Amino acid sequence: MSQNPPVTTIQLELTDGECWWGGAVPDGQVMPFGRRPHTRNLATNAGLLANPDDGANQSAPLLVSNSGRFVWSELPFTFSFDGTGRLEVTGTDVVVGAGGDSVADAYRAVSRAFFPPAGTTPAEVMFTSPQYNTWMEMPYRPTQDAVLVYARGILDAGFPPGLLMIDDRWSRDYGTWEFDTAQFPDPRAMVDQLHEWGFPVMLWLVPFLSPDSANFRLARKAGWLICGADGEPVIRKWWNGYSAAPDLTDPAALDWLRGELRRLQDDFGVDGFKFDAGDLRDYRLDDRTVAGSGPTGQCEAWARFAAEFDYNELRACWKLGGQPLAQRLHDKPCRWGPGGLGSLIPESIAQGLIGDVFNCPDMIGGGDVAYVLDGAPVDQELFVRFAQCAALFPMMQFSMAPWRVLDNEHFAAVKAAVELRQSLLPEIMALVAHAARTGEPILRPLAYHHRGYERVHDQFLLGEDLLVAPVLEPAATSRTVLVPPGRWTDPAGSVVEGPTEITIPVNLRSVPWWRRLEP
Repeated sequence: MSQNPPVTTIQLELTDGECWWGGAVPDGQVMPFGRRPHTRNLATNAGLLANPDDGANQSAPLLVSNSGRFVWSELPFTFSFDGTGRLEVTGTDVVVGAGGDSVADAYRAVSRAFFPPAGTTPAEVMFTSPQYNTWMEMPYRPTQDAVLVYARGILDAGFPPGLLMIDDRWSRDYGTWEFDTAQFPDPRAMVDQLHEWGFPVMLWLVPFLSPDSANFRLARKAGWLICGADGEPVIRKWWNGYSAAPDLTDPAALDWLRGELRRLQDDFGVDGFKFDAGDLRDYRLDDRTVAGSGPTGQCEAWARFAAEFDYNELRACWKLGGQPLAQRLHDKPCRWGPGGLGSLIPESIAQGLIGDVFNCPDMIGGGDVAYVLDGAPVDQELFVRFAQCAALFPMMQFSMAPWRVLDNEHFAAVKAAVELRQSLLPEIMALVAHAARTGEPILRPLAYHHRGYERVHDQFLLGEDLLVAPVLEPAATSRTVLVPPGRWTDPAGSVVEGPTEITIPVNLRSVPWWRRLEP
């Protein structure tokens, strides 16, 4: 009879000024960790600690510090900062190591040792053009005609074509991976038209099966469903109701799902899939599954499956740093400040520092569907600032149609942000290729290269040479920027010598950024 591996507790005394990042992405808003109390159990939840049933995102058994130290395990662990200068880690086979004297050194060392880069990326068009998602324009009711009108609107508004995602629900039931012919009478013709216009097509799906659907009965008979202690399939509550869940660690269940998705590609020309859900919160430690690996095992298996497709997107993931996976932040409410626009940079920094380097902010303006279902008016300035911030991320994604929700002034500002991104594509794509080779984040905290900037949450670096300080406050007329060491030039050619702090005037079209000059 096999025994459970031993659980041990390790205590580390923090060095002077030592700060840590890692664990769960929603904690990015309180990173770096150090002198404030903080606890996270990585085995069961990757959501907001204030509301663990909301905001689930990527997580990994990884911590890195600005002193060059790291903590890693192949299995989930619990970690706690006690507020007095001590880090406690409880888990199995926990590795504590060091790779130099900076967060970059620590990250590079742990990446090389435990999650080396795959050398490939998600589909290139996911970076080279904005992405477009139907969710906020037609929630729960996409139709063939509406999708084509949306795509045509993108082109007529002067935006470049790009990846188009048809979101929930294009199928009749969850887990029935067939177009609802009442809403999509000729999906092949629709996909062909979208391709002709320059739009690759992805379909949304989740690892759930509507109870008593034909596929539920098929999977139950085959034994492909997660079961409880009584041997019966579990029915889990998730945001769209109650469903059964396939065991993603069962090779036969994955073969079945793989066949269904490949059929959609072969029959209709679909390019790939948005792999939503897979959250730790939807599984239990005592679920009966083939691998017996609990919530993290199901989450990891979902992401490994997604990596089989060049066109993929995930919102939840466990481990798998360095893999060619497009990782989006969870749905944001349409608001300024923490939890909304103000969360994009710190959470994206957190994504990169656990190895999820091909990252995307949430849909521009926020992807919380309650906003549009309630009929709330669009905050046009917020929409613009969201677009400007997203424009210089590795990926950017629209859903609400800017040509529909914005007046001429705000629409022009959003178009200018897209044009700025397109002008910087050679540098962005060079960083994407670098990330594939080295595993290094594309979007980085200033502290990745410059000690002393650990608490900067509203600026970021693209690679080492592009400094970005988006405008994140309403009605702003100025922006204070911390400029790290070096000589930096803005698009107008003005040079600033760092380290220094500057305050610059801004208007609605401002996207403050600088390029580092060679010494």
